[in-house]
Amino acid sequence: MSIVENLADIRRRIATTARDWQRDPADITLVAVSKTHPAEAVAEAIAAGQLVFGENRVQEAAAKFPGLRAAHPIELHLIGPLQSNKVKEAVALFDVIQTVDRLKLADALAAECHKQQRYPKAYIQINTGEEPQKAGIAPREADDFIRHCRDTLRLPIEGLMCIPPAEQHPGPHFALLREIARRHQLRGLSMGMSGDYELAIQFGATLVRVGTAIFGSRPYPAAVAPAEGKQ
Repeated sequence: MSIVENLADIRRRIATTARDWQRDPADITLVAVSKTHPAEAVAEAIAAGQLVFGENRVQEAAAKFPGLRAAHPIELHLIGPLQSNKVKEAVALFDVIQTVDRLKLADALAAECHKQQRYPKAYIQINTGEEPQKAGIAPREADDFIRHCRDTLRLPIEGLMCIPPAEQHPGPHFALLREIARRHQLRGLSMGMSGDYELAIQFGATLVRVGTAIFGSRPYPAAVAPAEGKQ
């Protein structure tokens, strides 16, 4: 199917799942994950009415989106790891940063936001599976980290994000993220990707990150493979 047809199908599935679980479909934002896909593919999605996009890398987004954003009211999310030396660019470019995952980064973000007087919405990434190779705050450390980000640093924390372990059922991880968010009265839950976004909606997702199901398989070089599941 085409990008237009894929988007229509996903929107229908989101709406159906939301209604089945007594939720308002308007409360769920589809983030089209356009990482590694060209600007032409993004333009096709825009033509189909999609205006919220997710990118993994600051440099790729900086090269791809300026022209598109000049012509369309795009909301751009950073959904990949953010290096401290890219914080300045990220604050200037992104509307939402979903991967606040360590104290050093939170401190740098707060300083740069104050410096630029620009405050992208922020999500704290929780490593629900406590996987050593994956970014994110351990669940047992989440409460203190959330308080530090909100109360001390005054970052505009909108919610939490997670990427469950690929080999485990995502349901318990979505439930854990929802419970941590509930404790801190955070409404935003970024969870669910191409293979499990309908389940994530059942657990309260307000953002679902879908890439492959919209744009198709990514053109990864032969030696490079996606490390954290299919978005």
